[in-house]
Amino acid sequence: MKITAIKTAATVGHGMHLWVKVETDAGITGLGECVHGGTQAIAIIEYLEPKLIGRDPFAIDAIFEGMRRGHVFDGGTGGALVTALTGIEIALWDLKGKALGVPLVELIGGKFRDKIWVYADCEIDPGMDFDAIKQVVDEVLARGFTALKVDIDIGAYSTTRGTQTFTVVKDPFNHSAGQIEHERMIELVDMVTRAAGKGVSVAVDIHTRLDVASAIRVVRDLAPYHLMWIEEPVPPENIAAMREVKSHSKNPICAGENLYLRHGLRDLIEKQAVDIIMPDLPKCGGLSEGRKSANMAELYYIGFAPHNVASPIGTLASAHVCASVPNFLVLEYHWLHRPYWTSIIKEKTDIIKDGYITLPDSPGIGVTLDEDVAQQYQWPGTKWF
Repeated sequence: MKITAIKTAATVGHGMHLWVKVETDAGITGLGECVHGGTQAIAIIEYLEPKLIGRDPFAIDAIFEGMRRGHVFDGGTGGALVTALTGIEIALWDLKGKALGVPLVELIGGKFRDKIWVYADCEIDPGMDFDAIKQVVDEVLARGFTALKVDIDIGAYSTTRGTQTFTVVKDPFNHSAGQIEHERMIELVDMVTRAAGKGVSVAVDIHTRLDVASAIRVVRDLAPYHLMWIEEPVPPENIAAMREVKSHSKNPICAGENLYLRHGLRDLIEKQAVDIIMPDLPKCGGLSEGRKSANMAELYYIGFAPHNVASPIGTLASAHVCASVPNFLVLEYHWLHRPYWTSIIKEKTDIIKDGYITLPDSPGIGVTLDEDVAQQYQWPGTKWF
C-alpha cells in the first residue's frame, strides 16, 4: 500500500479545525485533525504532500520524525510545522487501524481502561453573580458531567463595595494582580465550587496571566478548595517560576497546552514543576508523541490530562491515547455551545455519555466525518478536500 494523496478541509470551530485526509492506492483512507495551525498548516501540508506520495502509510513514526528532522530549520520543534505533521500523523493512525480492521488503541499498546473521563470547559464571566454561575454549572451537570473547568483570569470587571464602584481593566502585558482582581478570582472559585457541590471535580484556568508573586497569593488563598487543578498560573516557559508557584500550592498545578513534542515538555516534567501535564494532542505532535510524553511523565508520578478543543474526530483520537497510558486523569471537552458536535459525524450520536467516552470497537479512530454537514462551516477561502 502506498500514499497517493494528502488533502485538507478546514472549518470554523474553536478557531480553525483542520482535517487531513490521507488516500492510498488500495482505496483505504485515513482522517486526522489538527488545531491552532491556521492556514499556515494547510500550506505546509500542500508543500509536504509530494514528499509523502509513494511512502508506506504504516511507517507512521518514521514518516513523522523524518519530516520533522528534515525541516528542523523550518520550525521542527514547534508551531505550524509540527501541527501540520500532527494532522497527517493522526490520519495515518486512522488509516492503519482501518486497513488492519482494529481500533486505534489496539495499535498503540491496548487499553488500561474502557471509559475515558471527560470534563466540560464552562463559560463563566467574571462579572456573574452566584445565581448566574449556578445556571451555567447546572447546565453542565444536567448533561452528565462530573468534572468541569472555569476561567478565573479577569480582563475587565466592575464591582460595588459600599457606595463605591470599582472597575478593573487588566493590563494585557503586566502580570501583576491588584487587590480587587485577586479577591474576585477567589470569589469566583468559591461560587463555582458551591454551585457544583460535593462530588463534582472543579479545575480553574488562569491562562498564564500572573507573575510569580501574584500567583503565589492566589494559590495560597485557594488552598481551602479541593480543586482538580490550577491551570497555568504563570507562563510555562520559565520552569523555575512554575516550580516556585507549585511549591506554595496545596492544589495540583497543571500546564503544557502550548508546548510542542515531548522535547517541549521535558523540563516541565524532569524538574517536577507541575503535578499534571496537559499537551494538546491534535496540535503538539500527535498520538505517538502524546504517549511518549505521558510515559515520561509517569516516571515522575505526574498525571496526564490532555487539553482538547477538537471536534469528535480529534477528541476520540486523543481518547485512544488516554486509554493506552496508566497515568491518565481526564480529557477536556470544549464544545458546549456549538450545535454541530453530533451532526458533524455520520454516526449522529454523542461520543460523550454521562461524562465519559467509551471507545468504539470499530476500526481506526471509530467515527466518520459527515462532509456534507461539515462543509456548511467551511473556513472562508480554504479548499475542501
